[in-house]
Amino acid sequence: MTDSLSSGPDVARLWRDGAEALRRGDHASALAGFRQIVAAGRADAAVWTGLALAARGAGDETLHGEALDQLMALEPRNMRALMMKGDHFAARGDARAAQSYYGAFVRLAETSGALSPDLARDLVRAEAANRQYAAAYEAHLRQALAARGLGGPGTARNADSIDILLGKKRIYLQEPRGYYLPGLPQLEFYPRADFPWFDRVEAAWADIRAELLAVLQQDGAFRPYIEGEANRPTFDEHGLLHDPGWSAFYLWENGAIVPENAARCPRTMAALAEVPLCRIPGRTPSVLFSLLRPGVRIPPHHGFMNTRLICHLPLIVPERCGLRVGNDSRTVVEGRGWAFDDTIEHEAWNDSGELRVILIFDVWKPELSAIERDLVSATLEAIDQFTGERSDLSV
Repeated sequence: MTDSLSSGPDVARLWRDGAEALRRGDHASALAGFRQIVAAGRADAAVWTGLALAARGAGDETLHGEALDQLMALEPRNMRALMMKGDHFAARGDARAAQSYYGAFVRLAETSGALSPDLARDLVRAEAANRQYAAAYEAHLRQALAARGLGGPGTARNADSIDILLGKKRIYLQEPRGYYLPGLPQLEFYPRADFPWFDRVEAAWADIRAELLAVLQQDGAFRPYIEGEANRPTFDEHGLLHDPGWSAFYLWENGAIVPENAARCPRTMAALAEVPLCRIPGRTPSVLFSLLRPGVRIPPHHGFMNTRLICHLPLIVPERCGLRVGNDSRTVVEGRGWAFDDTIEHEAWNDSGELRVILIFDVWKPELSAIERDLVSATLEAIDQFTGERSDLSV
């Protein structure tokens, strides 16, 4: 019993008698006692909880709902009240209202740490109810669309809109760390058909892989992908600073050919000769063999600018390797390339026990006009002239 109630002996007695009546299952007596406290203007959250429980036990759903409303006005985040409110609407057949309260209960439970045994049991029940309601809602929605001849797969973005509505996917947008050009499509992976030059790159897969295998024979050919600079502050945001678990062998770096490395891979360079590489003096293109050692995961991150795409040609890919860009997770397959927007949150992993190596290169986004490419290049060149340094361009 709270201090505010214990200050009045009659109210304190009514509370004790009501609580004892609840324990005995005497809901009528509990109701009578709690109602007297309410009439005296001395009800707090504990009293409204008791009144709600007694009303439910007595079968008075109207009073049960009113007591819960009063309780939640005092304590909107009261988990027991949220669960009871969900049960109240479920009993009345209002599934959507019930799901809203069960959902709020689950979200609070996720951040509340250890739960009491009764709340832990309620969590299991709330999650099960949410799944049931979500399945019924999805079935209703899809049936309604099918009845109007709209139940087929349709376009990819229509299908995505339904999945987002149902909570099966979330909204991912471009979040470049450096440069943003407005108005470009928010696409995770670009259609393969948009890049006919990729046919030539894929056709050279075996030759490119052979050159990679030769490079791998040399100890120290690869260096950590993320390296710090002695005269600049460096923060190890992803836990991969100077880590050879993610390593690179560059053919182009910071917009210039690495002569000694390119000379070792002439067929790779030839395969990329007609590719519209993103060219910004001092910055791009970047062309490299990217190596992930066994068990290494590249955590979610964003690229520097949304005016280019990152292209992958997988060369050595054991099982259990993948790439996620936004909502789209893909299994990496040797010899099959793709282009994606790295300013949308993405991550990669090698959960195998062997090396994973891919060829990475960057190209202009096809939507950019020639003048826009010049604008982007000139802008970043001007930045470099002012700062005297190049911003990070993680791929």
